[in-house]
This record gives sequence, structure tokens and C-alpha cells, in this order.
Amino acid sequence: MITSIQNNKVKTWRKLHKRKERMNTKTFLVEGYHLIEEAWKSDWNIHEVIVEQGSEVPEWCGSYPVVEVNDAVFSHIAQTKTPQGIAAVIEMKQTTIITGNYVLLIDAIQDPGNLGTIIRTADAAGFDAVCIGEETVDLYNDKVIRATQGSLFHIPIIQTNLPEQVTRLKTEGFNIWATALKNAEIYHQIEVDEKVAIIVGNEGAGIQTSLLQAADTIVTIPIHGQAESLNVSVAAGILMYYVKESIS
Repeated sequence: MITSIQNNKVKTWRKLHKRKERMNTKTFLVEGYHLIEEAWKSDWNIHEVIVEQGSEVPEWCGSYPVVEVNDAVFSHIAQTKTPQGIAAVIEMKQTTIITGNYVLLIDAIQDPGNLGTIIRTADAAGFDAVCIGEETVDLYNDKVIRATQGSLFHIPIIQTNLPEQVTRLKTEGFNIWATALKNAEIYHQIEVDEKVAIIVGNEGAGIQTSLLQAADTIVTIPIHGQAESLNVSVAAGILMYYVKESIS
């Protein structure tokens, strides 16, 4: 059992709180039984499982190195207020190829809760992939991971240059939808093509101009009350479900 926060392993785990170290090692830290089990079910590469003294060790952990630590060490590496006593170091999965006809593109979203919720909703709606632009919050931020509720491990997620990805998708026959408030068509009045990619943008600034100009269709969601706009994760959910329901 590891009992000191000065232990080298503990220092290595703690460093994974920082994006720089996550990118250097191509690994990230995940907490909680549900999230780790979803990674296992989805065949992600789990390097090791960290268990707090006295916590239950699931049967499926038998195929991985399991390191037991005391309460002080686990509290030191945990990022949740009420940790469940289990964490894991997981290898990032590098996805570069899109297969399928329905893709969501995310431009410069900054709130980790929004990004995680959007990924979870894309998974629930049955979208085939999510593309994340370079200015978006880190996919492996702990708040993003928790907000996905395991969907991070279910749906292909590509971190990419969005303008280049839009060009590529257009050559493959995708109709590109971009969300905006002005000069836009109401989403449910648009016929859904066989291949659709939806772009959603930054919480305050929206979608960058170059992506709006590259889009085939500008769409909007009507506001019937007094709110100025919809939360981006809600808007993304409405559009994804509309697209999928239209072709089902």
C-alpha cells in the first residue's frame, strides 16, 4: 500500500491534473466506478487502477495492475468533492477517421460542463462522431469527463482543425449546418440530407466567421420566450435529435 504523497507514483498521478502532462504522457485520470467501467467495456487501454484502502475492487479489475493507497493519498489525487475511492490511469484513444453520416463539430466551446453534456447528447442521439476544434476546452479535463457520464468512451471524438475538417466533409458529400441567430433558416423547416455535419460555436462569440462562410446552411432555433439565446448544449441537442428523427 502507498501511504505517502511523496511517492513517485503519487506525484505522477497528481501531474495528470494538468493538461500539459496529460498531453505529454497521452494518458488521463478518471475517477468513479461507473466511468472506469465504461472505459473497460469500451476497450480503452487502462494502465492501472488506484483503489483507496477499504474500497471495493470490481471483478473486472483483475486483468489490470491495481494499486492500493491510503485515504490521504487518494484525497491528494482525487478531483471530486466526494470521491468514490477508485480511479484509473487511461490511455488516450487517437481517432482520425470519420465513418457514418452524422457528425457534430464543436468550435471553441470553453465550459467543460457544456462540452461534456454535448458529447453525452451526441452519443444519446446516435451521432457517428464528434469533432473538436483547437480552441475548445481540453477533452480530458476532469469536469468534461464527468459531464459525459461515460459517453467519452462510446463515440469517436476527433480533435482537429475545423476549417480543414469542414472542407474534407464537404468533399465527402456532407451538408454543413452552422448555427447562428441572423440570416438563418428555422431548423425544422429544412430538409435533412443523407449526410449532415452540424457546427455549434462558442458560448459568447458563436461560430467563427470562416466556418459560417463555409457552411451550406445557416440554421436557427426560434426563441418563443424572453431569453436572448439557448445554452449551446441544449441547442446542439435539439438539432441533433431533429436530424436523426428526420431520417429514422
